[in-house]
Amino acid sequence: MLKLTKKADYGLIAMRHLAEHADLGACSAKDLAEMYSIPQEALAKILQRLTKAGLLVSQYGTNGGYSLARDPRQISAFEVIRAIEGPLFITSCSASDDCEQSDYCTIRRPLLKVSRSIEEVLNRLTIWEMTEPDPEPETTELITLGWRRNNTAKV
Repeated sequence: MLKLTKKADYGLIAMRHLAEHADLGACSAKDLAEMYSIPQEALAKILQRLTKAGLLVSQYGTNGGYSLARDPRQISAFEVIRAIEGPLFITSCSASDDCEQSDYCTIRRPLLKVSRSIEEVLNRLTIWEMTEPDPEPETTELITLGWRRNNTAKV
């Protein structure tokens, strides 16, 4: 199963918070860690990676902390994940051509298509979109089925 690591989760949580509360200015790693019950040392390293990747700006001093380097409408979830995790690969053979099965493998190309599709979706999802509230669940009309004596359904 394809699954993001805790580091990627923490990075996305921090980026979402900073986008949602940009009007409050910079936020410290300590405050973010406390708000979301994230280990502070781990979060500090993640925020440093995001700063190095140009997604965050760090400010020193009394009102220091981290803020977004760009408009959250221009930062994709993929950029955040890649800054924290590096390149995404579904299979280990995607990362290199050193595979003993390469002459016989029938799934490498299809899995590369899956990987590209996932990257495209993550590239389209912006941090700003992640701040939007979840849509209300659609109400669906319930259909009551009755049963006849011969157990066939009637609508």
